Amino acid sequence: MESEKKTEASITLKRAVGAMLIPSGERVTLAEGARVSVQFRLGGNFTVIGAFGLARISGADFDALGEPCAPEGAVADKPKAESAPSVSSVDAKQGESGGKDSSAGSSCTMQDAISRNNANHKFPPPSSDDLWNVAKTVYDPEIPVNIVDLGLVYRLELVQEADASGNLQRVVYVDMTLTAPGCALGPMIADDLKSRLESVPGVDSAKVEIVWDPPWNQDMISEEGKMILGLV
Repeated sequence: MESEKKTEASITLKRAVGAMLIPSGERVTLAEGARVSVQFRLGGNFTVIGAFGLARISGADFDALGEPCAPEGAVADKPKAESAPSVSSVDAKQGESGGKDSSAGSSCTMQDAISRNNANHKFPPPSSDDLWNVAKTVYDPEIPVNIVDLGLVYRLELVQEADASGNLQRVVYVDMTLTAPGCALGPMIADDLKSRLESVPGVDSAKVEIVWDPPWNQDMISEEGKMILGLV
């Protein structure tokens, strides 16, 4: 299982880097020279602790932490770090929320979409096991157990359906929940899962919905997950 339970030695950030504060979900930029310690390495990302509290740094920004290479499973976050306010190790608590992406529309043309769809369908549809294994690379950054072993994923199904133009699309439908209602990290976790599923060859798109029925409880955690969390 990919996680580190012990907080590592403090390090100095080699450059400014985008991060998401935990548990608020606020996007900030940690300043070059800020002191942080890696608490977890989860799903290709880093959960770090500093004067600001906890934050998640994308594995794609491994160089900012002085790491020699990206961790396995690292993917780039969609929002750009430049849109977030600057936060140092001293004044991080005063960081203001990053503005929403102001880019309007999409640079993707209809021909691009058709080409991408044709390329995707050169691959056979992924198996159910393939999709569940991808879901196992997604983590709540506060918990060293993936969302599948936490029991957060209720439904994960690949469906072939026609779009408005009559073209067949392979769409992954997911129903998932959170450990507690109102979790500010929920949209980030759902978006991470969506992005990873849509990167699977043969998948055109993914639709991830957060549901609350049935309510989550600790009995839904797998045996492996319970062992990691010390519940057995």
